Amino acid sequence: MAAADSIAAAPISKAQLDAEEILALVLARLDDEKSEETISIDLRGKTSIADYMVVTSGRSQRHVGAMAEHLIEVLKEAGVRQIRVEGQPACDWVLIDAGDVIVHVFQPEVRSFYNIEKMWSGTARA
Repeated sequence: MAAADSIAAAPISKAQLDAEEILALVLARLDDEKSEETISIDLRGKTSIADYMVVTSGRSQRHVGAMAEHLIEVLKEAGVRQIRVEGQPACDWVLIDAGDVIVHVFQPEVRSFYNIEKMWSGTARA
């Protein structure tokens, strides 16, 4: 794990959120942050890595980085216990693993190149 990657723990005293609550929190925050082309993918019954995956885009490295930082803050404040982050400080593609919900925040050209939505197609929803 690179030095820029991090694992952060929120206070233990807060109640643990379920996957749907985390998903709703993530989608609301990304909407507030003016994310673009946000989709959520239901992974339940397809893989054990997570219940949901969210894929979104930012307009620039700065926008991607700011969205990721603000989302991490909101998840910590909500009591998500472990948050793993990959892709900072470059901010072309930031992955936020919040346990039952994995969030990919891309710059548009990087999102087009990797096209991870296609791997999980058939289950995408807004």
